[in-house]
Amino acid sequence: MKISSIEYLLLDKKFPFVLVHTDENVTGIGECFVSQPAVIKTVVEEILTPAIIGKDPVQTESRFRDMVNAGESLEKGLTLNNTIGGAISIGMAGIDIALWDIKGKVLGLPIYELLGGKVIEKVPLYASSITREMTPIEEAKRAAYFVEDGYLAYKLHSAVPGKIDDTKDHTIATVKEVRNAVGDNIDILVDVNGAYSVHHSIEIGKQLEDLGVFHFEEPRPHYDLDGLAHIADELTIPIASGEMIFSLYDFRDLIVRGRVDIIQPDIIKVPGFTAMLKISALAEAFGIPITCHNIHPTISTIAHAHFVMATAGAPYAQEYNIEHNSIRDDYPILTEPLKIKNGFLEVPNAPGLGIELDMKMVRRLSE
Repeated sequence: MKISSIEYLLLDKKFPFVLVHTDENVTGIGECFVSQPAVIKTVVEEILTPAIIGKDPVQTESRFRDMVNAGESLEKGLTLNNTIGGAISIGMAGIDIALWDIKGKVLGLPIYELLGGKVIEKVPLYASSITREMTPIEEAKRAAYFVEDGYLAYKLHSAVPGKIDDTKDHTIATVKEVRNAVGDNIDILVDVNGAYSVHHSIEIGKQLEDLGVFHFEEPRPHYDLDGLAHIADELTIPIASGEMIFSLYDFRDLIVRGRVDIIQPDIIKVPGFTAMLKISALAEAFGIPITCHNIHPTISTIAHAHFVMATAGAPYAQEYNIEHNSIRDDYPILTEPLKIKNGFLEVPNAPGLGIELDMKMVRRLSE
């Protein structure tokens, strides 16, 4: 079997997907993060595709290294010991996921079996509220609604991104209202997207500890490793980070220098399943748990679920975006919707990713 062609598709003018076709009519499905899609298109079509066309798609590690080597040629001195550029990594992610989908289909196994087999039967999800425009009372009502729907955890984004210690931040007021609305048995997660100074992070973090918040995400940006380390040392609440980094070596530095308590790789940012396996082994060596970052509710969600189902080092509820999403809610691209009940995602046991695309809808949305 050989890779015969790779399609890059932009659905609804926003969502990048990859289809890897083979000479035996087996097609793999992948997704890329929704960031600079025109750049990702160039990376996929002009850099990565030529590196793997005509080669065996089932040899995922070899194809991963082919793509790494192709990407290195863009920057002198870039090696496996350095960060792979973000655009290259995102492009690789879509292709790598598709290659694992092909591997599962060829071998007749779901991807979680290829990753080592189940460690859990269903994947717990937390409801991730990404809007920043609600008042504390509005957010509390929303949290209560999703708790009534069966979710056991809720994440809010209440800080002002791109600013530091902005006076319009209402994180503490929101957490208090949410806690009153959902009770003490529901986990609350807080993501401030690096919007605090070190001293303000510590001040807010201590209040979040008193409110029983489960984790405090990105109090400082991912690149401020010294700041993250200082915050982590001062607080008992777990500090989480990692959604904005791409390589194994970035995660090594986040753990060793940033001293975070939880890492958050995103399978459509880091290069797919192949990279997630490497990051998982690194995290296990340091005793650091994983909570995947995930704001894409279709292919990305099911790819993360296969990883979590086979990974003992990912013990917590995983992120599920509850905001409106056109390719899930208006123009569904999956032939069958993902099965979520009482806050758990049922992972299909069909070969590969275990899902099918509605190709008529996909073609319509990619026009």
